[in-house]
Amino acid sequence: MAAQDIKPDPKIIDLLKKESESKIAHVSLEYFPPRTEQGVKNLHARMDRMLANTKCLYTDMTWGAGGSTADLSLDLALHAHNHGHVSNMHLTCTNMEKDGDPIAAVHDALQKAYDGGIRNIVALRGDPPEGEKEWTAADGGFSCALDLVKYIRDKFGDDFGISVAGYPEGHPNRISELSAEEVESMSESEKGRCCTHDGITYVCKDEDYKKEMDYLKEKVDAGSDFIITQMFFDAEVFKTFVKDCRKWGINCPVVPGLMCINAYPGFKKMTKFCKTRVPKPLEEKMDSMKDDPDAVKKFGVEFGAEVCRSLLDSGVDILHFYTLNLEKVVYGITDELGITSNLIEKSNETDAKDMVAVGSRWARTGDTVSFTRGDSLRKSIVKSITDGGAAIVELDGEDIELAKGTYEKVM
Repeated sequence: MAAQDIKPDPKIIDLLKKESESKIAHVSLEYFPPRTEQGVKNLHARMDRMLANTKCLYTDMTWGAGGSTADLSLDLALHAHNHGHVSNMHLTCTNMEKDGDPIAAVHDALQKAYDGGIRNIVALRGDPPEGEKEWTAADGGFSCALDLVKYIRDKFGDDFGISVAGYPEGHPNRISELSAEEVESMSESEKGRCCTHDGITYVCKDEDYKKEMDYLKEKVDAGSDFIITQMFFDAEVFKTFVKDCRKWGINCPVVPGLMCINAYPGFKKMTKFCKTRVPKPLEEKMDSMKDDPDAVKKFGVEFGAEVCRSLLDSGVDILHFYTLNLEKVVYGITDELGITSNLIEKSNETDAKDMVAVGSRWARTGDTVSFTRGDSLRKSIVKSITDGGAAIVELDGEDIELAKGTYEKVM
């Protein structure tokens, strides 16, 4: 198809402004690139099925840690565009290089997206590459999402709609572990966004939260059209964040990012990794069902719908679901809200094993990994990860180092 024959997507900000006047709740859906070829084929079918079933306003495709999925993310975003979705492609400035030039790599990705009809970008700094704990800017590259927003506006003008990430509880890098004395002296605002995991209390302190909001204001002033938030499980945290945005003069739409609860292990791992606030009743309920996967999914629908109702009552008119490349819980929630009808009964997740992310072999401390020793397949828990991505595990009473690529995370 010639470039001139490609019909470009509308900008999402225009859709948000138009739909906010209709007073009808809408959804948007986010997916990640699967690890296998079969997973990609299955995701194609699921994305298109979910578009037809939910009439989602737009579809996000993530960009893997360290730029690990650059080509596949672009292909999937273009598939979305070519199959009737309004495609919102994530783009990071982590480890992106073309002929040794990180700026050229970003420009190339933007140009290919534009030529393919994509007109919406989520501008992100990005996570560290696989096996690395700390994020570092590439030599001569961008240092943050703000640089990326400025670059897009400088080189492409208003050709793209741009969204950026917002962190109602503070960016994980700015969330601090508190001492017992600090816990006792928290401000009321800190108490409202703090979290506790394994008996340790964490919070984005007020002075750091102010820096976060100042930086978010810079991203919006530089040309961002709207904000999509990090996941949260306490609706009041989101409502406070929106109020704070308005206090800071950030008046663009703020779209709530909603992580669907599909399984107990994933819920525990993600909330601990992101230092997410988990209300005590939610924590207790999840712990009581940890050995009953079906009950967890059922509760995921009930809890998700409860949070969404609270958000809709506060004036939210679009709900952004992190689908985890699955459909049952999303359908259950939209059914409960009356956005859809009887979709949960039509859901099909027999391919769930194929919906594993590229890069998910990357293990973190506390993960179980499998590896070969002699003629035997062994398993152990990761005690630490080296800067080079090697895993330190205990085997037969001794610590051993497993080189990157010689072990696999047990899913």
